[in-house]
Amino acid sequence: MESRAKLLGHPVHPMLVVFPLGLLIASVVFDVLFMATGYPVFAEVAFWNIAGGIVGGLAAAVFGLIDYYAIPHGTRARRIGLLHGLGNVTVVALFALSLWIRWTSGEIAPPLVALALSFMAVGLGAVAGWLGGELVDRLGVGVDEGAHLDAPSSLRHERVPVTNRPM
Repeated sequence: MESRAKLLGHPVHPMLVVFPLGLLIASVVFDVLFMATGYPVFAEVAFWNIAGGIVGGLAAAVFGLIDYYAIPHGTRARRIGLLHGLGNVTVVALFALSLWIRWTSGEIAPPLVALALSFMAVGLGAVAGWLGGELVDRLGVGVDEGAHLDAPSSLRHERVPVTNRPM
């Protein structure tokens, strides 16, 4: 099942998810560095990584939702897609709450509850990411119908008929 939202022949959602994933995971790494060293710059970097990760996560969610609505009802892919989407929305919400707590605390050091929310969100993000992999690798969601090992470039306009695919 092909992705509905594409840029230069490639699905937009997987292009965008790398940014929030990297930023949000890096925020936890910087929180750990802050806890280990006490250097305030690490807490500040974690804060801004979360802010950027939330923005990126919301942008990726828009295109994920477009692709989700293209999945046929009553399929395993639709159920997995729902869990994947809800899991990732929850991840963004947990990080948003962590960011808000950090902002309103007025302290350089993030409060323990903000750290706990971020750490839980990364764990949930790992599960939601695995579900995203299940959608693509096992269920073929977002995969071009003409995909095969010798498929032409996505920038070319002609398509190789599905029946002529090498096996």
